[in-house]
This record gives sequence, structure tokens and C-alpha cells, in this order.
Amino acid sequence: MSLQTPVCVVVGVGAGNGAALARRFTTAGYRVALLARSVQVTQKLATELEGARAYVCDVTDAASVERAFGAIRTELGEVDVLIHNPGSGVWGNVEDITPEDFEASWRTNALGGLLVAQQVIPAMKKHRRGGIVFIGATASRRGGAKMAAFAPAKAAQKSLAESMARHLWPAGVHVALVLVDGVVNSPASRKRMPDKPDSFFAEPDAIADQVFQLTQQKSSAWTFELEVRPYAEVW
Repeated sequence: MSLQTPVCVVVGVGAGNGAALARRFTTAGYRVALLARSVQVTQKLATELEGARAYVCDVTDAASVERAFGAIRTELGEVDVLIHNPGSGVWGNVEDITPEDFEASWRTNALGGLLVAQQVIPAMKKHRRGGIVFIGATASRRGGAKMAAFAPAKAAQKSLAESMARHLWPAGVHVALVLVDGVVNSPASRKRMPDKPDSFFAEPDAIADQVFQLTQQKSSAWTFELEVRPYAEVW
């Protein structure tokens, strides 16, 4: 673990939540590792954030994960905070999706979470401190008609996070799950929904601030599951 400058890894960095998380932890004095399948977005972001570095990482591939985290440990140090942010999924009902769609969603959201967590747990346990945060979705609680691939993957992610929390909390490692209910404000979502008002969207900077606050909690009052949604969201 870091003795001086703490290290945060954001897995799944795009123009929405990932970039906002990176900015928030950089502002708080962390060196941030930006992980994505390509460096198209992350390389530019790394130049804007002091101490940040971009790494190629496919969370569905164990070898890719191992390479990325090996480089992070060498270049930045042991990880203090890990945020598993990938949220990709295939939208369709049970007749529309393919077995490959179903597996791909599970590999990104659940298997990927396992692979990256296993890279940081040993050092966190050794030093009895650290935080692991999963960015989940309310789809983990209910399977909408068009979520035949996404909802089961997020449900698996939620169960993994809860199991990890029960195992790792006594070892001093805070595992938490943030359930995002709503559409995150990003260039892609704005393009897809140009007529929606600002109140319809969840703001990435606000979500990032809540994630950061989670990682600063004292162990006598840790949160496991936190829901965040825009005030106008119907729930």
C-alpha cells in the first residue's frame, strides 16, 4: 500500500462516470490509473490529470488484467482504492439476445470484477486498509423485459460484491456497491436522448463525489450498498 501518495484505479474509463471518478480522486491527491480497452479516451485524460496514467486492460481477459495491474504496481505502487466501473451490456429481451451476448455481459460486469479485485486484495489485507467499490445498477434487483443479458450480469456483480464485503470487512478492506438508478449524463446519452431535460440525467461529477465519500468512511459506520439517482427519477 502507498506510504505517501495514495493510488486509485478506475476500471472502465469513458467520458461519463469513469472520467468524473478520475478527476475526483486526482483532486483529492490520489495518483489515478485509468483502465480501458483502448487508450483513445484515457491517454488524453491522463495528460490533463496530475500523476495519472493510462493502461490498456480488457477485464474479461485474465492475462490482460494481470499485465495491467503488474504495471500499475511497478509504476504507481500498491492500490489503495479500486473502482470497478465497466457497465456495458446488451439490451434485448430473452428472444433477442444470443448466448454470446449473455456471456459477454457477465464477463464484463461480474468476471471482470472478480479478476481486478483479486489483483488488489492481498496487499489490502496485508495492510488492513483499502477500498473496493463496484458501480452497479438497479437492474441487479429486477429484470426488465429488455434486460435479459444486463440484469443477470449486474445481479451476479451485486452478489459477488456482497460476498466480498462479508469476507473482507473483518480484514479492514471496505467493499461497497453503488447502485446507479437512471441514465448517466454523457455525450452518448445526450445524443441518444436529445429531448430529455437536465433533471432526467444523473450527473457523473455528483456520482463521483458520492463514491469518494464512501471510500473515506470510518470502519465503525461503513456503507455496503448506496443508491444514487437524479431527484426527478421515478422509483
